Amino acid sequence: MQTSPAHAASHDEREIETVEDFDATVSARGTLAGHRVQGVDLTDRTRELLTTSAAGAVFLGCPMREEAAAKVRADGALVFPPVPHLPFDPYRGHLYTPDELFASLDKGYERTPDALAYAWFQRTKADGDIYASMLRAVHDDSVSDALDELLRGARVVGVMGGHAMARGTEAYGGAARLGRELSRAGFTVATGGGPGAMEAANLGAYAAPYEDKMLEEACELLAASPSFSPSITDWAQRAFEVRTRWPKGNHSIGIPTWFYGHEPPNAFASHIAKYFANATREDGLLARSNAGVVFLPGAAGTVQEIFDNATPNYYASRGEPTPMVLVDREHWTERLPTWPLLCALARERSMESRIALVDRIEEAPEALKRLAV
Repeated sequence: MQTSPAHAASHDEREIETVEDFDATVSARGTLAGHRVQGVDLTDRTRELLTTSAAGAVFLGCPMREEAAAKVRADGALVFPPVPHLPFDPYRGHLYTPDELFASLDKGYERTPDALAYAWFQRTKADGDIYASMLRAVHDDSVSDALDELLRGARVVGVMGGHAMARGTEAYGGAARLGRELSRAGFTVATGGGPGAMEAANLGAYAAPYEDKMLEEACELLAASPSFSPSITDWAQRAFEVRTRWPKGNHSIGIPTWFYGHEPPNAFASHIAKYFANATREDGLLARSNAGVVFLPGAAGTVQEIFDNATPNYYASRGEPTPMVLVDREHWTERLPTWPLLCALARERSMESRIALVDRIEEAPEALKRLAV
């Protein structure tokens, strides 16, 4: 049976997320039929749109001239126009970057796209408006799609820990060294994308290509602004000073949320998947940590993440259980005795051989390696 170009194309081939992709598709295929064009400015592609079939195509948030929009609609395409006056693009095709979220930081954090999106969320989250709810859902689904595309084939290790870990502390330095070692071992480091332990792990991954001394110097520079309180602006600017001094850091992932918008994202994750829905963010971060998760000392949020991760391991609902390494024996057996319950859940199940408790953060990479066998 003969198939149309739209049916012959794979899911990835049908997605167009840049002007370059658009031009290449029109040139190679001669049709946009069945394609999904996502967040691409097509204002200067009127001629191509007027002369290329768009039957069955979907245009998501693509600016285009009215005559082009009328023509592709006449072809049978669906056109979801850009939404005006929003501080974010609900149809975005790529993850955020630190530069994008912190644009206009020199005018104060409150002027940045990150802060403006949080302010919009605060205004709309409780008003019951289905339109705002829909925009948040479309945005978060677009972010998930972009995250999956980016991580395809990657070995991802999640590093979980609290936001309260201050720059300049030994704990912060240890979390940064952990991120560096994981990145040097070929893993993609993924964190909750916020301050504290999360920032430290992303910083460590960023520092992986440099000599060890670089991380020590970076930590010293950052210590001048130990916390995002009282000034997010000062805290973030210090991070960008580090990035400017050492501009060629390694990649890592940050997955923060505007639900906790009072905590800013950190600037050391090269790719930021920021969500409105915290539940989507939490589950997505753990589900994508296919090479295991390291849990640093934390409070309620980290305890929740431990058992959010333990549940699919217990039921094997995502396949073979993935490694879980808890760091700091005293913290997880005395202050917050999570480890005994985790052991009780794991007993005589396949996850029993995939959990470990270590005293020091330096032991975590070796424990991950051991549990993965």
